[in-house]
Amino acid sequence: MAHKVRIGIDVGGTFTKAVAIDIDSMEIIGKSNTLTTHDAPEGVAKGVITVFKNILDEYHLHPDDVTFIAHSTTQATNALLEGDVYPVGVIGLGKGFLGRILSKHQTKVGNIELTSGRFLNTYHAFIDSSNLKIEKVKESISKLVANGAKVIVASEAFGVDTIENELFVTKVANEMGIPATPSHEISKLYGLTVRTRTAVINASILPKMLETANMIELSVRSAGIKAPIMVMRGDGGVMNLDEMRKRPILTTLSGPAASVAGALMYLKVSDGIFFEVGGTSTNIGVIKNGRPMTKYVEIGGHRTYLNSLDVRVLGVAGGSMVRVRERKIIDVGPRSAHIAGLSYSAFALPEDIVDPEVIFIRPKMNDPSDYVAIKTVSGKIYAITNTCAANAIGITKPGDYAYGNPEAAKKAISALAKYLNSSIERIAEEILTISSNKIIKQIYALIKEYNLEKDQVVLVGGGGGAAALVPFIAKKLGIPYKISENAEVISSIGVALALVRDSVERVVPNPTPEIIESIKREAYYSAIRSGAEPESVQVYIEVDAQRLRVKAIATGSVGLRTRELSKKVNVEEAMRIAAESMHASPDEVTLLESIDNLYVFSKKRQKSGADTPIRVVDSSGFIRLQRSKGEVVSCLSQNAISEVKRLWENNMAFLADAVIYPEIYLLAGGRVSDLSGMTTFEQVEAFIKSELTALRPDEKIILIAVKRI
Repeated sequence: MAHKVRIGIDVGGTFTKAVAIDIDSMEIIGKSNTLTTHDAPEGVAKGVITVFKNILDEYHLHPDDVTFIAHSTTQATNALLEGDVYPVGVIGLGKGFLGRILSKHQTKVGNIELTSGRFLNTYHAFIDSSNLKIEKVKESISKLVANGAKVIVASEAFGVDTIENELFVTKVANEMGIPATPSHEISKLYGLTVRTRTAVINASILPKMLETANMIELSVRSAGIKAPIMVMRGDGGVMNLDEMRKRPILTTLSGPAASVAGALMYLKVSDGIFFEVGGTSTNIGVIKNGRPMTKYVEIGGHRTYLNSLDVRVLGVAGGSMVRVRERKIIDVGPRSAHIAGLSYSAFALPEDIVDPEVIFIRPKMNDPSDYVAIKTVSGKIYAITNTCAANAIGITKPGDYAYGNPEAAKKAISALAKYLNSSIERIAEEILTISSNKIIKQIYALIKEYNLEKDQVVLVGGGGGAAALVPFIAKKLGIPYKISENAEVISSIGVALALVRDSVERVVPNPTPEIIESIKREAYYSAIRSGAEPESVQVYIEVDAQRLRVKAIATGSVGLRTRELSKKVNVEEAMRIAAESMHASPDEVTLLESIDNLYVFSKKRQKSGADTPIRVVDSSGFIRLQRSKGEVVSCLSQNAISEVKRLWENNMAFLADAVIYPEIYLLAGGRVSDLSGMTTFEQVEAFIKSELTALRPDEKIILIAVKRI
């Protein structure tokens, strides 16, 4: 029986891994991996093509069976880290006294330090755009190229409002055979220096990314695949190759983003901290109310308008090696067994670990010589890692990807225990404690930063090393955890299941319903240009009242309107999901309201004055909102403003001389809209009016108010 599949390929630092997922059953029907081909003439594209062809051949898939193919990429990130970039010529545009002054100074970004000693070189020219002539543009471009520029950026003061001049310069450059980027395509935010800098970084990797995109497209099409080819973005979505050719900077950090996307789509995490534990590093991301948290990326210490998932990368993981000085463990990592070229003792056979003795090595030439390994009577050298420690004291279980041979791990650690005059158990515990403390520090920071309610947080582990560290961390914190199925390929799963995503962000001091609707419409069409089916696109609005910014995030699917990415759940199954989240049995839970594909649950009141916990579950089984207390009402669309005003006033809180306004959530049109970033009723009112324009006056909506204290 033929399968219709989605193929996801994750390009990691060590391995490039692919999965094929049946779009009917959502089961993984094929896996493949190869070493990431950083040094190949074709770059990482060679590894992508290799695993793609392996999947087709090994699992007898016909090209027509592939409905979707996507890959993450380390290329943009590596190019910036290694300084492997092209010099950029910036044409600053401005008109009027203020526009000319701003452009002459703020588009001149200078040479940008990417990493220590590695620079992105830029050259600058200014053109008065009040009378833009093709001859002047050509002359300026020619001078920049003569100075060494290989790519052009057009950036105009207030260019996000009038884009014609930036587009004109870009068109002229392209006609001259020179790649170019208009800055408004990268960001619609004011802040000319940061916007120009972000566009410059985008342009610097443009030629190389174009080459890779063309190579992958040629290979995939030559295999007879007609399905859309998508590329993972750093914000957890995908875009088509045409968009990647214009905005390759959006692929920066797409590898870590893929693992969070896997947790979101495959594991249906609502509020949780997700860990992808690899061999050398651990990626940590936050999912709140069913959405991954994002932030602006700094590159080489410079602010940009590149929006990416907030993924923290720590140099501790399943393969991290132990460091010892003066007969004391001083650290674990950052070097791993993979970097040192050693095997884990946990994956050896007990008979291989004979008469082990402790030796000290340098994983890399300039590393300190305090990394521990053991040498056996045969002369074979093995590493002692977090995975070895977890196997030695029974934390990993049969079936876990990190489960090896506990007896071999114990024999290896016994040599270190003897050297340190301790026991196997104490040494293993100490290794895991040192590693875990680094991650726990980051967990506490994320809980505080994103205002997560600790009793609702779940630790979710993915990656091959997850079972070695996540259970130990969860026990120390007293927080529930789960290890994902197919943990070792969770990033590839995330790529395969990712939705098309695009966003538009603007500075709006006083957002009116008309302005909000305009920004939503712009994001909607951006998602379609990135490859989403028009009827699948949903747009969410976020308002940052402190920075006066409105952000519209549009997501949609690619060619999957007859099938959904997740199986549907009925009200009883949704109630069970809500009950599990509230640490209750289903008979202790009640359905408060329902609308479209959304169910609102709470606990049955146990005693007078008790808080009313809220869970909103959608028909795919995602928990879209969870709060420890809240007030829920339903009303007709035509009564929404008066009802939300009542909720706003009833749920205010007062602290000393300050008024603390409530969080407001709107359930309408099949989605949950988060208005919690709004600090005035006028902002809430404008947003709700915008949302209600598509509804009939007699259509039902649900409102939820949450006191902040």
